[in-house]
Amino acid sequence: MSNAIRHPVLVVFVVLAALTGVWHLIGAPITLITQIAIYTLYGAGVCMMVSYTGLVPFGASVFFGCATYAVAFVMLRGAPNEIVALIFCVAFSIVLAAVIALIILRRRGLYFSLLTLAFSQIAFEIAFKWTDVTGGENGLQGVPRPLFTSAWSFHVFTVITVCLGMGLLWRIAHSPFGRSLQALRDNEQRTQSLGYDTFRLKFVSFVIMGAVVGYSGGLLSFMINGAYADNLSWQHAGDSLLMAVMGGVHHFLGPLWGAIAFILLEDRLSAISWHNIGEGWWLIFAPIVIIFALASPEGMQGLVFRLKRRTDWTLTRKAIPPRPAAIEPYRPGGAQLDPSKPILTVSGLSKRFGSLVVATDLNLHVYPYKLHSFIGPNGAGKTTFFNMLTGILQPNAGSIMFDGHDITTLPVHKRIRLGLSRSFQILSVFPNLTAFENVRVAVQAQDKRAWGLWRDAYTYDDLNARTWSLLAAVGLEDRAADSCANLGHGQRRLLEIAISLATDAKLLLLDEPLAGLAEADRVVVGSLIRKLADSHAVLLIEHDIDRVLALSDRITVLHQGRLIADGKPAEVGSNPDVVTAYLGAERIVPPPAPTDADRAAHAASSPLLVVDKLRAGYAGSVVLEDLSLIVHEGEAVALLGRNGVGKTTTLKAITGTVRSAAGTITLSGGEITNRKPYEINQQGISLVPEGRRLFPNLTVLDNLRLAMRPGGASLDDVYALFPKLKVLQRSKAESLSGGERQMLAIARALMVPAKLILLDEPFEGLAPTIVKEVMDALAQLRGRVAMVIVEHHAESVLPLVDRAYVLVNGRVAFEGTAKTLEDDHDLQARLLGVVQKEVA
Repeated sequence: MSNAIRHPVLVVFVVLAALTGVWHLIGAPITLITQIAIYTLYGAGVCMMVSYTGLVPFGASVFFGCATYAVAFVMLRGAPNEIVALIFCVAFSIVLAAVIALIILRRRGLYFSLLTLAFSQIAFEIAFKWTDVTGGENGLQGVPRPLFTSAWSFHVFTVITVCLGMGLLWRIAHSPFGRSLQALRDNEQRTQSLGYDTFRLKFVSFVIMGAVVGYSGGLLSFMINGAYADNLSWQHAGDSLLMAVMGGVHHFLGPLWGAIAFILLEDRLSAISWHNIGEGWWLIFAPIVIIFALASPEGMQGLVFRLKRRTDWTLTRKAIPPRPAAIEPYRPGGAQLDPSKPILTVSGLSKRFGSLVVATDLNLHVYPYKLHSFIGPNGAGKTTFFNMLTGILQPNAGSIMFDGHDITTLPVHKRIRLGLSRSFQILSVFPNLTAFENVRVAVQAQDKRAWGLWRDAYTYDDLNARTWSLLAAVGLEDRAADSCANLGHGQRRLLEIAISLATDAKLLLLDEPLAGLAEADRVVVGSLIRKLADSHAVLLIEHDIDRVLALSDRITVLHQGRLIADGKPAEVGSNPDVVTAYLGAERIVPPPAPTDADRAAHAASSPLLVVDKLRAGYAGSVVLEDLSLIVHEGEAVALLGRNGVGKTTTLKAITGTVRSAAGTITLSGGEITNRKPYEINQQGISLVPEGRRLFPNLTVLDNLRLAMRPGGASLDDVYALFPKLKVLQRSKAESLSGGERQMLAIARALMVPAKLILLDEPFEGLAPTIVKEVMDALAQLRGRVAMVIVEHHAESVLPLVDRAYVLVNGRVAFEGTAKTLEDDHDLQARLLGVVQKEVA
């Protein structure tokens, strides 16, 4: 019952009814409330594109204004009543939207927005100057209302149909189609890689917007008994967008609050005499909008939510389908394939970017029911090869045959529909959706019901059951209702694996699926991948060479864009060319551990960072509880734990990107709890974030210069630490390999005059030779600057650091010297899930 009372469409009706009652009591013209109702639906239609699809139309007024003329034309030429005219204007708007969509939807971002504005301005020029047809400046006047002759009867009709329209949009938002739109908004590339035709999704969304906005325009034509060109002009093109943003673009009711504020302010301010300035009310209204945008970027509803300490969106219901009493175990689908015939054949594949050659004459066969690993050092071209297989990049030469089809030039979604599926080296999920919805939208991707517009997506029990099975397979069933943005890095990696498995592909392309996982999870996921090879073909990119050798049926090695080895694991593992290329010419020796004297000196130095009884989390959930830790000047500290225990959240709380609910954080004796991130950085804390987060379109040199400040490292200092960066200083960050990006991320952090550097997963996804380079660099920094290193591989980080903390469920479960934890294998197994490898 309480959910029904809070239903947003009921809220719209109650608010409009309340405004109607107030206006009746004060004896004011009811047309103002009618206008609010019309503009509420106008804004909601625009939000179908902005809030749900992620496209911003500056010129949605083209449908609003043209629909007023459509209604005027048919009514002045003998249409029997308003209902017939409104049906015609909706049909007209659908056709107009379809034509415009075919022209502009190939463009994105600002180009798309400006093209919609251009169409609106073209329509304005036609309406304003084609006097014989449109009436020009005078418009078309005298539009009759035979069914609703009074303002009150038309108002009641408008409120009812606007509420029905809002109900339709709410229904669409929860349909399989609407849920797909939200995935598209968050991550278009990932949506394509699940097999969705993203152009078709945007096309249908654009047409729905056109229909809804067109209906609103038709209502306005009846309200004002005419059609005028000013509704198409650039001055009014952004009205609907402004209302949506004012109310809250991430809230379904945002257009309602925005329309009320916009219309009432316009009405009151327009009544003031502006001494022939024209629309002088904007002189007051514009500063109000500016102040409001600065004070509350999430709009009026977002401001209320902030006062309630809420940060969630309300575009859809928050609840997910109930968890089954017993979740069905995950069973791979997979088609019946001939194990003697290759499912994938790559012939003579080559790729270059200008003068840079990244793949040369690659030839490869992948067979069903085999785990085929594709390995090589960072920068060898492995991910580029996967991008060519899936259609993200087009090869310059060669062919790709998949299951008997030549897919060399096919678009991404058509390749996926043939039976390809992939995960990504850099996490690619849907950050604003729940973990459940991330997987469910992948499960429905190739189901014919994915295009349903009416039935609630969560009522399909078979799709829900499949989603729960996949979440349980990767151990995320208990986090199903959590927003993806609130999951830890390792949990998001597990989530991406579940997404990749959802399409029941014939061939799985897994790009470093174990990166960022704790040892216990690596064992689980490794076993799952091995099991998948019993029902699929699996092509795996991975840097964990020991696990690759143990799991694989066949291994292919890529180095500098060329294949240098291909065969069974034992043959490839002993190949001297592979050892040289992948592991380096010499045996990798980790840097020396800190001496006892160094550790004693660091422990005796003054405390630099003190975290005391910290409590923090996301959107009301508590991740860290009563957490305390100390880092001394010049000390290196490891922060360890399984996935989801709060390691990254700790770093975010220290740097101010997650607010602390309780406790204190001090740096050099000064409190920095909940200070702004840039202020904390200026105080001397620098972060090397997970995923590197470089500026991809800037060069290495520009990335460094942006961070450079007096007192930080010089360019010569960081080039001495990472000589490769000097060679690559003119290269764009997007063209670097994973290892080169990690070097740049660390170097960028050093350009700040930092007392403390926080490193989040610095060895993730790196080949052994690159791990060695990064470890050597961190060893050189040891003692010069304090460090907190979050890392899943305890064996990699413990020899580097003085002390270690281990987190369990957001609390410190171990605090002591790194050597104590390094020598206590039982403790590691209990707290970290690490099984000590036997040494031959």
